[in-house]
Amino acid sequence: MRGGGPSVSYGATKDEYRAALADAGTIVLHTQSPGAKGSVAGAFVEEYVAAVEDWSGGKITFDVAYSDAIAKSTEIDDAVSDGRLDMAQVLTVYEPKEFPATSALGNAGVLSDQSVVTGALQSNAWPAEVAFATPEIVSEFEEKGMKLVMPGYNAGTNAMFCADPRSSLADFAGKSISIGSTAAGKQVAALHGTSTSVAYTEAYEALQRGVIDCSMVSPSAATIGGLVEVAPHTIIDPDAGLVVPTANMVFNDDMWNKLPLAAQQLLWDRLDVFLGAVVEDKIWPITVDSVEQIKKYGGEVSPLSADARTALQRSNEAIIDGAAHERSLSDGAAFVDSVRTAAEKWSRIVAELGYRNTTDYNGFAEWYTPDKIDIEPYVRRVYEDVYLPHRPA
Repeated sequence: MRGGGPSVSYGATKDEYRAALADAGTIVLHTQSPGAKGSVAGAFVEEYVAAVEDWSGGKITFDVAYSDAIAKSTEIDDAVSDGRLDMAQVLTVYEPKEFPATSALGNAGVLSDQSVVTGALQSNAWPAEVAFATPEIVSEFEEKGMKLVMPGYNAGTNAMFCADPRSSLADFAGKSISIGSTAAGKQVAALHGTSTSVAYTEAYEALQRGVIDCSMVSPSAATIGGLVEVAPHTIIDPDAGLVVPTANMVFNDDMWNKLPLAAQQLLWDRLDVFLGAVVEDKIWPITVDSVEQIKKYGGEVSPLSADARTALQRSNEAIIDGAAHERSLSDGAAFVDSVRTAAEKWSRIVAELGYRNTTDYNGFAEWYTPDKIDIEPYVRRVYEDVYLPHRPA
């Protein structure tokens, strides 16, 4: 629904936005960050909030609760629906039955580029394109009173952090691996391992005591939770991806529809800041920290052996093909085609924009500096190709 008041053109200056909002009352939006104030874990939220407040001339302000103080991971969607949060990042991986179409897209993330530079870019572009083009995904949020704004972004690839070096099917046979989703369980089974569920807060002790042998988590989660100390042997295979948990930025739909049009447009246009911060202020700094920790505790980032890679690739193909039978999708076969096409398309675009993997994960900490990679061309291309067509107008 269109809000009232003047409209602002895409590409408007900060002064033009401030002028358009000059007669609006102060808007206070309640949100939360997954990390402590000033931490890398929540940097992307803080960057977005600061940009919107600045561009609005203070007419839009945010009341931010830190460390998910309002609602934990499995309750965030409810908090947005009932109005406790006006804006939040919904993690559908924890509620696949509530969000089956969105979960199918999340599982399709096994198609994403797993490399350290181009992977962070490609994997944060194509899922959003597919989500906006899949009515069933948008409807899953609308039916729960949420406006889907930025679907399917991630905070970095998933990895396997193991207490001992592992790479082959023989290495994984019978080993206990902690996972966070059904699709991840299928991947572990393909590697001949045994999947289990261990609470994140208990994973350190479980690895230390040998209750589990590996944990499938993001480098961010492994570093923040201290898992690297007891499981520094890390597996990220560039040609066989693990299921990557994704998040979806949403607004309470009733609140969104009451906002002035210029406020909606500003919140939408500054998604460029949000996307840039996800990559520059979270994924890559955490990768640096993770690699340093991995080396400190005697590990390294390694690929799978050929037999394990082949097994995982077959499992991934089965996961993708399985989406064709997802009942929540009106045309599952077309959905499968769309995820394959979009993933390939954005791999080409990232390459055409000139981004390359000059180093691998092991060398990234020494190679990377904040000014090493200019992602502005990438952010602009993603915004204009994926988000601009859905801009409030």
